[in-house]
Amino acid sequence: MNSRNYYFTGDFMVTRKYTVLLEAAEEGGFIVKCVELPVATQGETKEEALKNIKEAIEGYLEVKTKLLGRKIKGEKAEVIVEAPTALMA
Repeated sequence: MNSRNYYFTGDFMVTRKYTVLLEAAEEGGFIVKCVELPVATQGETKEEALKNIKEAIEGYLEVKTKLLGRKIKGEKAEVIVEAPTALMA
């Protein structure tokens, strides 16, 4: 198993690093987007933008965990894929 892959099973937490991209906004401040998740936010300073993206990622993962916790039909399987390193930059 690739050491960069973590899976949530049960009621415990794992630590995972996410890559975010900061861009200066035309109107001032910063826009920040998570590369691995569909999460984006903004802030007046870099520090505020990074604080906001951390909170946004945590909120996204909390909701996703609740949705995945519902009973779904079918067999659960985990898939690990290899991707070009250019996508991970």
